[in-house]
Amino acid sequence: MDAIKDTSTQNGTSIQVVVTVADILAEETASTIKEWLSRINADENLCSIELDDKTRSSHLPALFKELVHRLRNPLPLGAKDPTSKSAHKHGLTRRGQGYSAAMLVEESRILQVSIFDTLHKNSSRVDFTLLLPDVMVIADEVDLQLAEAMTSYTAEAKADSLPSEP
Repeated sequence: MDAIKDTSTQNGTSIQVVVTVADILAEETASTIKEWLSRINADENLCSIELDDKTRSSHLPALFKELVHRLRNPLPLGAKDPTSKSAHKHGLTRRGQGYSAAMLVEESRILQVSIFDTLHKNSSRVDFTLLLPDVMVIADEVDLQLAEAMTSYTAEAKADSLPSEP
């Protein structure tokens, strides 16, 4: 979805630059991850799993890259993109780190809150005609990523509960 990008002046008055949600998320990935970490570190339950910030957030750069790609190359809402290898790996990693399924869901919820907060902070730069459709894409993509992480998480849990072969 294209947005207006005009940095010219008219009659000595600056014209505001309007950018896409994808542009904002690409530019603000690091600050959004920092905000997410702040929210995660304030959650007693999630912090019961002791991880350093780099380890805890290591999955997010790939997720943001996939999210920005989806925003720039939209699919119909509800359409399933090819399986995300990074989301699959994230589910396995969190299982190995001792996360519960509920913790994975809470982590994802906090990610959506952090992304939407980033958009709110940059609302003066957003083309509002594109905002709602892009917010729906964000929610859909983050939920798809969570579903993929949960699929690998639960498959690993089932495999762990199977009797070992002699």
